[in-house]
Amino acid sequence: MPVDPSQPSPSMLNVEPLRSTLNDLLDHLPNMQHGALIAQALNLIARMSGDEIDRLDWKILNASLQDMERAFTVFYPYRHVRKIAIFGSARIKPNTEEYQLAKEFAQCVTQQGYMVITGAGGGIMEAGNEGAGAEKSFGLNIQLPFEQGANQFIQGDPKLIPFKYFFTRKVFFLKESDALALFPGGFGTQDEAFECLTLTQTGKSAPVPLVLVDKPGGKYWDDWTEYIDKQLLKRGLISADDPSLFTITDDIDVACAAISNFYQVYHSSRYVGSQLVLRLKTELSDAAVDELNDRFRDILVTGRIEKTKPLPQEAKDETYALPRLMMNFNQRDLGKLYQLIAAINMLGNPPPEISAHPERK
Repeated sequence: MPVDPSQPSPSMLNVEPLRSTLNDLLDHLPNMQHGALIAQALNLIARMSGDEIDRLDWKILNASLQDMERAFTVFYPYRHVRKIAIFGSARIKPNTEEYQLAKEFAQCVTQQGYMVITGAGGGIMEAGNEGAGAEKSFGLNIQLPFEQGANQFIQGDPKLIPFKYFFTRKVFFLKESDALALFPGGFGTQDEAFECLTLTQTGKSAPVPLVLVDKPGGKYWDDWTEYIDKQLLKRGLISADDPSLFTITDDIDVACAAISNFYQVYHSSRYVGSQLVLRLKTELSDAAVDELNDRFRDILVTGRIEKTKPLPQEAKDETYALPRLMMNFNQRDLGKLYQLIAAINMLGNPPPEISAHPERK
């Protein structure tokens, strides 16, 4: 079998630094907060090393982990601030209404305390970074042989993260974003719109507000909605409540309010076994919970929507002190789940110091 000259021979590989690092890690692993998960990852790598995996596969794995390491490190200090991903065409020029609208939207949400994530390129992405300013911006740049570098408003900032792969980049767009705002764009924008809707509709993503924004009088998203209605809804390919997953507007104030209102009382959610737990910023009254049960009993498999204290599985959760609702959700009617969250935000009455900061996680 021919030898690859770019691949170091076993005799050239100095394993002693690695041995020292691994021994030190193993000594501390039992006392580390996430020791069990780290052990699972190490075991996985060890198992893979004994499998028939090509050199290219190892290169893909290494580059993917490097992408993730950079992104985890950059985002970690900002984990308690909600972030909004802005998508749209890189071809839209600064002198267009769409560019100015995206810039104003970024200004609006950062004034409320949010941060902004873009793809770091031109067009709508540049408008988002310009409106937010470097201090409130992240740029997730993809390394391509034929595309421009990062736009001038994020270039050189430590929150500009280069990615080798689209799939690792997309993981962080969806993992780190607490809302998505889409402006007119091409295949990439449509891809982001449909992927977010798919992940939300199937319950693979936590509920987040999705806002589709166009210039005043623009028809981009109206025409898109006509297609959704004619080809998907009327043919029974999506549920009648699925349009509740997104908001379409040509008004910046409406777009910003759709996001801040989503987090007015609702904080976040997770599954504990088969139970969906909704964390809230303030406790709902018994009458409000009764109203939720009257309106949304059809999305429950069994039982009722109930107030609950944190479950034992949530003992180490940073949201431990928050009040909760628990339900046996059917995991199918996600459009109606969004309607439930909207109702919670209407029925709750958070104190001013909480309602003034919807951007805090």
